[in-house]
This record gives sequence, structure tokens and C-alpha cells, in this order.
Amino acid sequence: MFTRTLSAGLTRALAVTLLAVAVSGCNALTRLEQVGSEPPQTGIENPAKMTGDRPLELPMPTPREGADERHANSLWSPGSRAFFKDQRASDVGDILTVVININDSAELSNETTRSRNAGENAALSSFLGFEGKLDKVLPNDVDPTSLVDAESDSVHTGSGEVDRTEEINLRVATMVTQVLPNGNLVIAGRQEVRVNYENRVLQLTGIIRPEDIRSTNEISHEDIAEARIAYGGQGQLSDVQQPRYGQQVYDILFPF
Repeated sequence: MFTRTLSAGLTRALAVTLLAVAVSGCNALTRLEQVGSEPPQTGIENPAKMTGDRPLELPMPTPREGADERHANSLWSPGSRAFFKDQRASDVGDILTVVININDSAELSNETTRSRNAGENAALSSFLGFEGKLDKVLPNDVDPTSLVDAESDSVHTGSGEVDRTEEINLRVATMVTQVLPNGNLVIAGRQEVRVNYENRVLQLTGIIRPEDIRSTNEISHEDIAEARIAYGGQGQLSDVQQPRYGQQVYDILFPF
């Protein structure tokens, strides 16, 4: 009997182990094979495959006629935007560098105190003669001269304090996705950096004026209207810093 129980326990443990390996996928098997060995390097491949199997589609301006023509004995090409000044982003598909230097701090302190007292006293000594019959329904418990006597007392004290400091120094290349009728440019950009098992993601969208672009084809985040800047992480470290799903659901639903 003991041998049969031990055998059943080993079978369950082996099944759980195999299930865990199967759920973790090929990544776990690959890591087990590389125990004690140096991480292998990938072979040289066509760089175009890094963008995926499908051709990359991005916003592009309307092709200009004669833009690729070359004139003999001339430095000027038809369709060129400028000759003696820097090339700055001005059309759909152009790339613009956004400099993000955020160094904000906020300190708030609030305190609220509220106190309220209320009292009510009502009598029903005469009401069409029915007041004399109340003692038959509730004998010795009803006094028509003091039918309602209620008091309430409420006290509320609240305090809050916010002390926050944020500092972000980043540069991200964005692309002009639209030229508005008034000449302003809509820009959007995304940057991803993966280190080991942590992926840092930076996203930026907004509207800019062409005259705010510097000669170096850069613009500060402070000159972007309707700016939406998101900077965060995805990976093992970010998962550890977040509470479990059950804890988040509990915090939302628990009323106290």
C-alpha cells in the first residue's frame, strides 16, 4: 500500500513538472540546454527581415515631378527645398528629433475639518382623534406630546499631502504624419529599447509649428501642443513592481 501511494505521488510530481515545462514553452527548454554555456550569437541575416515579413508602410508626401532629375554643370536639383539653409522637417514623412527635458516638482498640503450637529423634536398631541389609539397598538411606548425626538452629530477630518519629483531626459526621433491646413505639423514617434528581459517603451505624439524647429532639426517638448508623452517598461522587473491581479481587483472592490 505504501509503495503504491509513493508511486502515485511520483507520477503526479512528474506530471506537474512536465506540464510546467510544456507551459513555459521552448524558451525554457532552450535555457536548460544553455546551462553552463555562453549565450550563442545569431547569424548574419538580411537586415530587411528585422522589420517583419511585410513591406514597411509609412506616411509619405506626394511625389514631386522632376525631383530626381539632374542638370549638368549645376549644383541645384529641381524639387530641392533649400540651398543655403539647413534641411528641417516640413513635409509628411520627414524625421524630427524631439528633446525631452522634464524636471518637475510639486508639493501640496491640504487639511479639512467639518463638524455638524442637528436635532429634531416633534409632537402629535391631536390628530383627528387617532392619537388616542396609538397606545392600543404600542401600549406604554407612545407619547403624543413627544412623538419624534432625533439627534445627529457628524464630524469629519481629512488631510492630504503630495510631494512629487519627476526628471526625464530623453531624445526621440519622430516622424511628420500630417500637415494641417494652417501649416502646423502633426508628429508621432515610438522608441523601444530591450535589455535582457526588460523592454523600455517611449511614445510621443503632438502638434508643432514649423518656426519652432531649430536649425539642428530639433524641437523641445515644451513647444509641442497637445503633447502625449508615455514612458514605461514591460518585462520581468515591471511585473514584479506591480501588485498581482487579485490584489488589484481586491483594492477596487473592497469598500473599506
